[in-house]
Amino acid sequence: MAQEEVRVGRAHAPTAAQALAGAAQWAVAAVRGLSGQLLFLTIVFVMVAEVAIYLPSVSGERLAYLNRRVQDADLATLALQGAPNDLDTDLNDHILQQIGVRSIVVRGPQTTRLVMPVNYNPDTLDGTYDLRTAGVLDSIPAALAVLRNGQGRVVRAIGMSREQPGSLVEVVMDEGPMAEYLYGYSSRIVSSSVMLSVFTAMLVYFTLLARLVGPMRRVTNSMVAFRHDPDDPTAVVVPSGRKDEIGIAERELAAMQTDLRGALRQNQRLAELGTAVSKISHDLRNILATALLMSDRIALIDDPEVRRLSPSLVKSIDRAIALANDTLRYGRSTEAPIRKVPFNLRELVDEVAISAGVTPEGGLHWRNDIPESFSMRADRDQVFRALLNLGRNSVQAIDQADGGAGTVRFSATRRGGVVTIEVTDSGPGLPDAARESLYKPFAASAKADGTGLGLSIVRDVVRAHRGEITLVRSDPRGTHFRIEFPDA
Repeated sequence: MAQEEVRVGRAHAPTAAQALAGAAQWAVAAVRGLSGQLLFLTIVFVMVAEVAIYLPSVSGERLAYLNRRVQDADLATLALQGAPNDLDTDLNDHILQQIGVRSIVVRGPQTTRLVMPVNYNPDTLDGTYDLRTAGVLDSIPAALAVLRNGQGRVVRAIGMSREQPGSLVEVVMDEGPMAEYLYGYSSRIVSSSVMLSVFTAMLVYFTLLARLVGPMRRVTNSMVAFRHDPDDPTAVVVPSGRKDEIGIAERELAAMQTDLRGALRQNQRLAELGTAVSKISHDLRNILATALLMSDRIALIDDPEVRRLSPSLVKSIDRAIALANDTLRYGRSTEAPIRKVPFNLRELVDEVAISAGVTPEGGLHWRNDIPESFSMRADRDQVFRALLNLGRNSVQAIDQADGGAGTVRFSATRRGGVVTIEVTDSGPGLPDAARESLYKPFAASAKADGTGLGLSIVRDVVRAHRGEITLVRSDPRGTHFRIEFPDA
């Protein structure tokens, strides 16, 4: 049993190949990630900067090398001027060897003399460098030429004499030693540049990693976690309080995630509510069918008041049944289409008054200022729903504020194929909270027990007719809505 357990444990242990594969995947992810790209680009940019520094440096070092040769030759001529003639040859050879040149020529203001004559042919010179006019930047190509093919070349350098004012000093020299010197100098500066580049790159990398890449990684991780589980409160990014762009991004992302979580929760509740409403509408339709049968029997009663109110009752029940059917169709994602028919708008507003509970005995003054012959073409039942919600809101607002004493006025005009309906009341006006989310379901109710669906229904009806609804005014003097329907 123990041996079997050992075999099982070994079977689950990662092999060396798996470990290497995992490390390779991590390395690829690091290189492809923002941090890996940042490190690579930092090293590249620092190396580019070092190259930009190296070129003037090697050019300046070449000029310094040539100037040292010229100045050493200048000092050597002073030493040879006082030497005995029989020592000239041996002393010349020794000094030439020490300085590292083939010949030295001093050109004075009036005379030109060969201080250290040697047998050489001036035609074999591979180049002449005038140090009097040479600059560091101008000499970069010459310095690169020395590094590229300096071995085996013989060149001449010309400079001013420090010990003999007004005189020029010319030296003829092999370029090979200078090339070797520049090779060594380049090796030292390149090695130090590489070390400095890596050190600087690491400093920049870790600084940017802490200040930029790390916070951005927090933001992206939060976005990924929120996408997988929006209901998890820990997936919402916690702003760090920074004042820069990353801080702004964190705060905006946190606000967006919070709002989105609220919207998702509300949508979920609305979906559950839609299912419940569909079930209620199904049962309500059956109840209303029974009420319709009873209303038909009530219409047979021989009473003038009953006969006057029965048609309105029957129409109200018919609308309720139609609304229940539309609700069931909406739950199946098949909304009822708009059925446009011509109808008398004034008669419709009178029916709205009855459904809104307006009675002649009450203190509310319901003004129907629409002309008697005014007709429009639209979905009569849907327009009734919209005007009923507006009228009922006005009546309830006046009841709450003024005890039912006030005025609700309807008027209509036609201009350019557009029917404009004006609905005004003398109520207290909408509160600020209701105006901010006027047409948002469950958010714009001015009543403590309201649902906030009335104005949302009105807007949906108007939009279904390709019309517009506008809140013209809402203040202590009252509220004024304008609805525009295309009359076609």
